[in-house]
Amino acid sequence: MTLRIVKPVALPVAFAVCCSGVALFSVMDAAMKGLSLGIGVYNALFWRALAGTVMGVIGMTALRNPWPAMSTLRIHLMRGAVVAAMAFLFFYGLTLLPMAEAIALSFLAPIIALYLAALLLKERIGRNTIIASILGLGGVAVIVSARLSGAYDPKTLLGAGAVLLSATLFAWNLILQKQQAGVASPVEVAFFQNLVILGIFAMGAPFLAVLPDARHLPLILVAAALAFTSLMCLSWAYARAEAQYLIPVEYTAFIWAAIMGWLAFGERLTLSTLAGTGLIVTGCLIAARQHPEIAAHVETDAA
Repeated sequence: MTLRIVKPVALPVAFAVCCSGVALFSVMDAAMKGLSLGIGVYNALFWRALAGTVMGVIGMTALRNPWPAMSTLRIHLMRGAVVAAMAFLFFYGLTLLPMAEAIALSFLAPIIALYLAALLLKERIGRNTIIASILGLGGVAVIVSARLSGAYDPKTLLGAGAVLLSATLFAWNLILQKQQAGVASPVEVAFFQNLVILGIFAMGAPFLAVLPDARHLPLILVAAALAFTSLMCLSWAYARAEAQYLIPVEYTAFIWAAIMGWLAFGERLTLSTLAGTGLIVTGCLIAARQHPEIAAHVETDAA
């Protein structure tokens, strides 16, 4: 496996590109929520992956990106498979929850990653990890308990479970993310992620795929373009700056999600969601002091 040599850039530049990537992903989340509600989660992901793959072919050809080595291909395939399952669960949960609430729950991924690192990499579970997990679980409890109080729709708890399971898969994906950014260009990362997701969902196409109405096509293309561009931005930024400097940017996703949820779907931000998010983010920041490389936005890879 050959590591790519990237030109160093000023930290503010990487910071700004990362900010753009997170903001674009939040807009894409809103587009995908609308598509998932309109044509179903499977079809929204299948047609977006198809559009993203076409964009990737154009990008790879225009930039004359060489075909990756077999060792790099294995990383693309493994990460793409994890992302396919993670994306389906995340967007299914997004159809049942307000956007800000779903993003808040997804922030638990970095804390889960610490325990996966201990399990897979035999790393020690330190004091910071325990404190972070307590705060994170407390935040989840605050958000979920608000759903259990008074009259509630059981489907929202199903949505919360799907997002939490997606966050668990993303924690595994985080272990692959840095490897991929080090050996593949941003356009290559985006292309293969779309290609692998398309290949996986294509297996169910004869039974599940439905040709979308013409009114859905613009949103599919917009979602694919936003996902492709934002994934390139984040891959570019993380390859050129240490994760510890980009961590604060990732949590602005909650702000963007709250704004887009309000604008697109009339969703209101509740005090319980704010309080729970505060606990989860605090736990993630404590965890990041021990392992700065594990703090990243769950939707970075739901593209």
